[in-house]
Amino acid sequence: MRRLAARGAAGDAGEVAAPAAHSSDSAQGRSPSPWRLIDLCAIWDSGVYLPSAAWNGASSGVARRRLNEAEKLSSVREAQLKRLEVTRPRVLGSREQGRVPRMARKPPPPWVHAAFLLCLLSLGGAIEIPMDPSIQNELTQPPTITKQSVKDHIVDPRDNILIECEAKGNPAPSFHWTRNSRFFNIAKDPRVSMRRRSGTLVIDFRSGGRPEEYEGEYQCFARNKFGTALSNRIRLQVSKSPLWPKENLDPVVVQEGAPLTLQCNPPPGLPSPVIFWMSSSMEPITQDKRVSQGHNGDLYFSNVMLQDMQTDYSCNARFHFTHTIQQKNPFTLKVLTNHPYNDSSLRNHPDMYSARGVAERTPSFMYPQGTASSQMVLRGMDLLLECIASGVPTPDIAWYKKGGDLPSDKAKFENFNKALRITNVSEEDSGEYFCLASNKMGSIRHTISVRVKAAPYWLDEPKNLILAPGEDGRLVCRANGNPKPTVQWLVNGEPLQSAPPNPNREVAGDTIIFRDTQISSRAVYQCNTSNEHGYLLANAFVSVLDVPPRMLSPRNQLIRVILYNRTRLDCPFFGSPIPTLRWFKNGQGSNLDGGNYHVYENGSLEIKMIRKEDQGIYTCVATNILGKAENQVRLEVKDPTRIYRMPEDQVAKRGTTVQLECRVKHDPSLKLTVSWLKDDEPLYIGNRMKKEDDSLTIFGVAERDQGSYTCVASTELDQDLAKAYLTVLADQATPTNRLAALPKGRPDRPRDLELTDLAERSVRLTWIPGDANNSPITDYVVQFEEDQFQPGVWHDHSKYPGSVNSAVLRLSPYVNYQFRVIAINEVGSSHPSLPSERYRTSGAPPESNPGDVKGEGTRKNNMEITWTPMNATSAFGPNLRYIVKWRRRETREAWNNVTVWGSRYVVGQTPVYVPYEIRVQAENDFGKGPEPESVIGYSGEDSYTNNQADIATQGWFIGLMCAIALLVLILLIVCFIKRSRGGKYPVREKKDVPLGPEDPKEEDGSFDYSDEDNKPLQGSQTSLDGTIKQQESDDSLVDYGEGGEGQFNEDGSFIGQYTVKKDKEETEGNESSEATSPVNAIYSLA
Repeated sequence: MRRLAARGAAGDAGEVAAPAAHSSDSAQGRSPSPWRLIDLCAIWDSGVYLPSAAWNGASSGVARRRLNEAEKLSSVREAQLKRLEVTRPRVLGSREQGRVPRMARKPPPPWVHAAFLLCLLSLGGAIEIPMDPSIQNELTQPPTITKQSVKDHIVDPRDNILIECEAKGNPAPSFHWTRNSRFFNIAKDPRVSMRRRSGTLVIDFRSGGRPEEYEGEYQCFARNKFGTALSNRIRLQVSKSPLWPKENLDPVVVQEGAPLTLQCNPPPGLPSPVIFWMSSSMEPITQDKRVSQGHNGDLYFSNVMLQDMQTDYSCNARFHFTHTIQQKNPFTLKVLTNHPYNDSSLRNHPDMYSARGVAERTPSFMYPQGTASSQMVLRGMDLLLECIASGVPTPDIAWYKKGGDLPSDKAKFENFNKALRITNVSEEDSGEYFCLASNKMGSIRHTISVRVKAAPYWLDEPKNLILAPGEDGRLVCRANGNPKPTVQWLVNGEPLQSAPPNPNREVAGDTIIFRDTQISSRAVYQCNTSNEHGYLLANAFVSVLDVPPRMLSPRNQLIRVILYNRTRLDCPFFGSPIPTLRWFKNGQGSNLDGGNYHVYENGSLEIKMIRKEDQGIYTCVATNILGKAENQVRLEVKDPTRIYRMPEDQVAKRGTTVQLECRVKHDPSLKLTVSWLKDDEPLYIGNRMKKEDDSLTIFGVAERDQGSYTCVASTELDQDLAKAYLTVLADQATPTNRLAALPKGRPDRPRDLELTDLAERSVRLTWIPGDANNSPITDYVVQFEEDQFQPGVWHDHSKYPGSVNSAVLRLSPYVNYQFRVIAINEVGSSHPSLPSERYRTSGAPPESNPGDVKGEGTRKNNMEITWTPMNATSAFGPNLRYIVKWRRRETREAWNNVTVWGSRYVVGQTPVYVPYEIRVQAENDFGKGPEPESVIGYSGEDSYTNNQADIATQGWFIGLMCAIALLVLILLIVCFIKRSRGGKYPVREKKDVPLGPEDPKEEDGSFDYSDEDNKPLQGSQTSLDGTIKQQESDDSLVDYGEGGEGQFNEDGSFIGQYTVKKDKEETEGNESSEATSPVNAIYSLA
């Protein structure tokens, strides 16, 4: 029997009841991330260190101790320190730039000036605005550019031009633009508009115009009453894909074995086109060590062979925006050879060139020319070095760097070793590189001197500076480059030199120092650093805030912690000037600091060892010159969980019964869970085991039961472990297994489902297995139900082996989960367990979009857009909806869009059968899904037949067809009855069938049909062929086809065809007759 030393992970930090406290850092025993940072730059003066950079407001103890030391100084020094105390620091800060408290001091020695300046330039803190939306929306703020187009903005000439500029600020900023450094009057150009609540320019060419007329350099200005922010200078260029100049190319005559270069010389496109070589029949040219394309697009033959005549060679240029390929007129080769027969067997000859009579030659460089060249590359770009050599046999290329090795981590060889690429070049990649071309005849080398230059890049980019009135701060703008870049400061878009003078502002090269800032000091500063290779532009505002203290955490938190553990009480706050924070217990007593208490830099209070008397209500109070705010935290101390009777090591014979005890004492207000491990794995409680609250019993012990058993007693705050080892002895007379003859059944349902380890996207589900009923449980199926999209419907979530009773479940955002578990054995599945408690995950923007997007016309002037709606686990947030966009394909039209809550949308008034680009994007209250891919759909055709097909599915149409079928059936039955009973049918004889003298004829021209006299007409086959004339009605039977033979089936049903004929006088000039209704036909026959 051994007690394990390890105790609960929750025991150190305690537990925070909803709403949760910030205890992530506590669990790791580290100081939490501060809301403010302390930067102390001390100068030794009269034996006392004086802070000269940002203090943390929570470090009031440090300030008081310094003031106590200062009491020994003169009254002048005391006045200095009192002034220092007034300018207490305020919140989160940046180590690089920020507030500098002021001190009235007597003139110090010169070295103190230097030290103070170094301190000022290297340290400092500034207020950081918390991300709390209520604070963000309330505080005034100068503009900040949040989105802009790239500096080199190349656009497709077929589309409308979009130049992006987005900014935030409070109040919301207004926008204007310059073009080529002059004011761009948008109102005077009907093609140009600005998006609402945005600075983004839209230039529309649907009504005509040339995009090239709008090329130039654009810059966006975002302005509110606190300052003006600038975008980069955006160079707008229209993509160009000029045509290849027409030229007639003569055949290229070359001697076999000689080098050859086929020049491409593509038209200058914007951006540059992608070059590739093919034959005129669009077959790719096979490239290898002998034949390859250079980086400039030319095709190089190190030596020409006779087989190169078998195809022609055409250079192709693919242009990015237009997605078009232009093809140059092909080159044809005429190879002069000493061996006119192109015997394919010689291609694999070990000495192919000699076999074909080609003279061997030493290597020479085709590109670059000569023995040396130089190349310049910008820092951060890719360096591409190239060496292409001729020779017979084809030379091999090798690369080296003078005085060192190639950078193996970013160097790679391309184009059959003819090119060396070094990615993300830095200054240390400069130097001399050389390529060595060699074959069996000799070798040559070419040296390339590489110089690395650099466009400006940031060392210290200026950051926004937020200060309280009367405080000091600084902005730093440090950049490097080659050559060294120059720095220019602007304020609200104007050069600082031409701005109104400000006595509180001092410029020292790349740093601006602010002293005694006031509300009027608010502005947006721009740092522009540039050299011949480029520029960087950064905006940083200076904002001066007066904000009373306010608490950022939920009020009246409850924290539960185990006795004798340590815990931390958090109290995040904000204010300007930075408030001083103090802690009190039960609303009385002095400030808590020292002894068993420790106040961290961010204001959190740590209690090093919790005792019973520490239980109570703790109040944190934040104070500055504008007011105070407070919050309370209730601390509850719980008794630890302890196993006071632990399982003992045991030795048992096979077939006997063993009981392992585990009796636990715990805090009655906490829920206790006791579980068992075998060999440190979760124990499957089978039908030979019985688990009770204070013991585990094993019946009919077998050899497989031998091992270590661990009792785990846990609550939501802590746990205790105890372990024992069971040894099983083999017995010669093995007792009969009394369970072998028991009937097997489905397992009982799992019970006591519990959710723990609640996280944003996961939760641990634990259950107690039911009885296996003499058949081991093989699997558990976890199901879930959500109450938003399909309440009451259970879905499979995951499956686990039967040996576990706990699992971490991965969850989707914004789903109100409820779980249940089903056990499975070889007999079948158990009933589902009772549902667990519900757990709702937090929301997030969708990570996918609906699938199966289609666009099809249902009428000739519309297009119906449909998609498969997303389910609950992919919605990720409330109010799932779909942004449907469409526009005609291959036009410069702007996207049409509409928000839809269903799964279809019909676009009306469309042209006939026109292709459309369609996009459907998911959106919820947390944001939009990823940008969707475009799908091509078509509007309706002019002759659309689907509606006709759909009629067959309508209920009224089916009913009408059934009624007509019934009437026809009745008609046929009546015909059959009349024929069987006999009757008179007025029949007009056919022109080609004369009546015989023996045919009985009445005066009215009718025949008498009866059972005794039922002879067919002459020339007919028992058909009724002629005109059936009614006595009192002109209605006729329904026409069945055009002519044909009428006859009866064996069952008596009529299957022939009636053809209605009128008298000659009635039918002249009328080639058709109208069918009457079946009802009238029945009446005429009755």
